[in-house]
Formats: sequence, structure tokens, C-alpha cells
Amino acid sequence: MRRLALLPVVLLAPLAACGEQAKLPSSAGFGANPTLPAPTKTLLPTMHIAPARGWALGAKPTPAPGLRVAAFAAGLDHPRWLYVLPNGDVLVAETNAPPKPDDAKGVRGFVQGQIMGRAGATVPSANRITLLRDTKGTGVADVKTVFLKGLNSPFGMALVGNDLYVADTDAVLKFAYTPGATAIATPGVKVTDLPAGTINHHWTKNIVASSDGSTLYATTGSNSNVGENGLAAEAGRAGIWKIDLRTGAKTVFASGIRNPNGMGFEPVSGKLWTSVNERDEIGSDLVPDYMTSVTEGGFYGWPFSYYGQHVDARVKEQRPDLVARAIKPDYALGSHTASLGLTFAAGDSALPPAYAQGAFVGQHGSWNRKPFSGYKVIFVPFAGGKPAGPAIDVLTGFLTPAGDAQGRPVGVTIDKAGGLLVADDVGNTVWRVTGATRTASR
Repeated sequence: MRRLALLPVVLLAPLAACGEQAKLPSSAGFGANPTLPAPTKTLLPTMHIAPARGWALGAKPTPAPGLRVAAFAAGLDHPRWLYVLPNGDVLVAETNAPPKPDDAKGVRGFVQGQIMGRAGATVPSANRITLLRDTKGTGVADVKTVFLKGLNSPFGMALVGNDLYVADTDAVLKFAYTPGATAIATPGVKVTDLPAGTINHHWTKNIVASSDGSTLYATTGSNSNVGENGLAAEAGRAGIWKIDLRTGAKTVFASGIRNPNGMGFEPVSGKLWTSVNERDEIGSDLVPDYMTSVTEGGFYGWPFSYYGQHVDARVKEQRPDLVARAIKPDYALGSHTASLGLTFAAGDSALPPAYAQGAFVGQHGSWNRKPFSGYKVIFVPFAGGKPAGPAIDVLTGFLTPAGDAQGRPVGVTIDKAGGLLVADDVGNTVWRVTGATRTASR
């Protein structure tokens, strides 16, 4: 029976891996005005996976000139998201997808699931948050404790006063936090439900708090690629919610955003920005992922259009009225790069001056593009609160020459000493990037 079950993979995976490939350089999918060729139709989606291998002993990513990288903490279990507490402690969400039995059914879904497993994306979720502390100022965590456990695919974290908010895949929870504590044992209180269910296609939910602590913003990715599960399954999804922390009431802040992940407030303008994974299966050159400022009440196209008014003909229920008001994103981050992490540079930084103003982006890496794209951390310079130049590679070397993934970057953040932290969920490591001439920590 096992041989029969694997037969679709043997027959269909080669078809998915050949034929269609990018005609444009990866750079064409970057910037304020990316190149958007005509969609490409294929019998099966392009599936080009970098098998998860992990890092050999002593190996690490390659930093850009003038930078250095070291492991802040290793031996973690699928670390995906990071949050720095005021005292410098670093919280790491060790997490993966929850059970979602109705997502990607049928032969096509089975094949996709098998291939995604090769990428290391199907390991069980540890369902915990771990605390890392560097007590010696060496740039390496010497304390590691289980901070919260028994969660449900946790992702985003935000501290408001002495309340720590955690976004599970299906709810925002509130925990009482004592400064300096290395663990929380008291149960959390539910603030509000988040859309989940048995499909739960994009399961990660991120949160950030407003500067006055009155509001949480929460990301809710779509329940499909382009609405193929029906628009009813997308209720409350593909957007960013605004949650009143006093009452728990929530409203849609912005919609039509396929899969928002990273969020942050740009320091100059104060505007909320998000990094977004766009749609798949219309060719290796479409559609670029992006980061954008988010306008309250704004609609960003999904699923009916992309990059403004570029209509996606695959959607059964067309909405020209919504397409007409779709907002064009601010800055494209390359097609199928899986740009997840987003954090803005801090003024007092352990990084060189070239990285003083702009956004760092963790690109988890492609599966629907040939050749590969992403699998690196980049920096987009800003000026006057807006992107102001081409993206710069900060951390590369996650892929071997043979195309295996030694690691895959996800969440990025700036630690209290100004170093850049990068969660690597295949390498099971948090990396720390600083200037090559600076000490690791201050």
C-alpha cells in the first residue's frame, strides 16, 4: 500500500520540477516599479525546493563586507519569530504549523505536502516560547529557559506595560509579565479569537502594539492561494486587524493583503509597514512579494488583482469595483522570495552607518520559482520615511552550491545592543550580525 500511496509523487513531481522557469533576473522583481510580465500557465505549479540539510559543524551564513555573524543561540527547535524585551532578553517562538486537515486536498495537495516536507516545513510544532539571555555581554546567549509552553503554534509577541501578548494561530493571549522573569507559569487570558479552522492555509499570526499601548495590530493571512476555497473561507483573513486592548473589540484595519507577516512602525513617518507574501502559480517571474506602508481602510488587491490593477483572471468572482481602488505596494522584494521578517534599523546600532536608516527583511526562500530566490537577509535603505535605493544583501550562504538549504531566515529584529538577530528555522539557530570592527555586544 505504501508504494501505491507514493505513486503520485513519483509520477507528478518530475512534471512539477521541469519546464517553466524565470525569464527575468531576480532583480527585475525589486523596487518601486517591478517588471510584471504576462502570467504563465502550467499543468502543475513549478515546485523547486531546496531540501533542508542544516548547518555542518562550524558552518554559518556569509555576511556582507564590513559585517560579521555569529550564533547567538543554537540547538533550538524550529525558531521562527523574535521579540526583544526592555531588559535585553530575547524571546524566540519555536513553532510550526498546526494540524490543518482540509488544506490542499487531493493528489496535487499530496504532492505539494511531500515536497514541502523536504524543505523542513512539516516538523511538529514545539508550541513554546524560549527566553535567551546574554549575561556576559559577549553576543552569545548563556541562559536559555522555557518561557511559555503549551501554546498553539505561537508567532507574534508584544509587551505593553507588564502585559505580554502572544498571537497563537487561533487567538491573542495575554500573560502577566514580571521584568527579569525567566518563565511564566500562570495561564494566559484570551483577548480575542483569530481566524483559524481546519484549512488555516496561512497560519502565522503576528502582532505589534501602537506606541501608546492602546491597540494591537494583527496579521491574518489568506486561507488559500487566490480564493480557490471560496470567498466565504476568507472571512476576516488576508489583512491586518486593529484590536482595542481595553475591550478586545476588533476591526479590519486594511484588507486585500494575501499573507502579511512582518510589521513595524517606520521611525521617521511613524507609519505601520508590513512585509507580504504574494500569490503563486502564475510563473517564476510573478508575483513579487513586497513591503508597504499600510493605510487604514486601504485595499491592496488580493485576490482580485496584484500590484494595483493587474487583474488575476483565475478568481471566479471578479470584483472590478475593488480592483479600481486597489493600492499599489511601496516596494517589491522579488518574486517568490517568501519575505517574512521585517524590522527597521535602530539609531544606536552595532552595525555600520550604511545600515542606519532602512528596513531589514528575512527572506525564507522560494518553492515556486526556478532558479531559487530569497534564502537571505536583505536591507532596503530609506530616506524621508520611504525606500531610497536598491536592496543590499546582508546575510547569504543559506544555500549550498548543490541547492540544499543549510538554513532559512525568518524573523529579524534589533537587540538592545544594536545587533541584528535572525531566526533560522532550518538551522535551528538565532544568528547575530554586527559590524566587523565592533565588539559582539556592549
